[in-house]
Amino acid sequence: MTTDPSTPETATLPTDECWKLLRGGSVGRLAVWVHDHPEIFPINYKVDHETLVFRTGAGTKLSSAVGRMVAFETDSADTDGGVAWSVVVKGQATALSRSPEVLASVGQLLFPWETGRKDHFLRIVPEEVSGRRFRLAAPLTWGSSVDEATRAGLE
Repeated sequence: MTTDPSTPETATLPTDECWKLLRGGSVGRLAVWVHDHPEIFPINYKVDHETLVFRTGAGTKLSSAVGRMVAFETDSADTDGGVAWSVVVKGQATALSRSPEVLASVGQLLFPWETGRKDHFLRIVPEEVSGRRFRLAAPLTWGSSVDEATRAGLE
C-alpha cells in the first residue's frame, strides 16, 4: 500500500503510457469466445509497431482467435511502492505468414513457456487500448474473505 499522496486512488492511463507498459512486458492473457462461452489463455507476446504478436499451436486458441475480435490483458504490481497497473487491448486477431521478415524479427523474440510446436503467428490489431494505475489495497485485506475484511475495518 502506498502512502504517497501524489499517487491517485485510480488513474486512467494515456494510450502512449499503455504502449510503454506493454513494451516492457512479455506475458498476458488472451480472451476469446469458444462456442457459447469465453476462454482465457496465457500467452507470451511482443509489441510490433503498436500491434501485439504472439505464437500458438493448432487448437482452440488458434481456431477461436483468427479473424475474430479478442481481448488481451496484462498487468503488474510494485508491492514496495504500493502501485499496480493493468492494460487491456481489444481488436481483431489475424494470422501472419511465416515470412523470413517475421521469423527474423519478432519470431525470434517470442519464447513460449510451454513446449511443443508453436508455428502459428497471430497479430492483434487494436481497436481499443485502455489502462489504469491504482493503489494497492492494504495487505491486511489480501487473502481475506469479504466478511473478514469488513470486520477488520470495523475493529
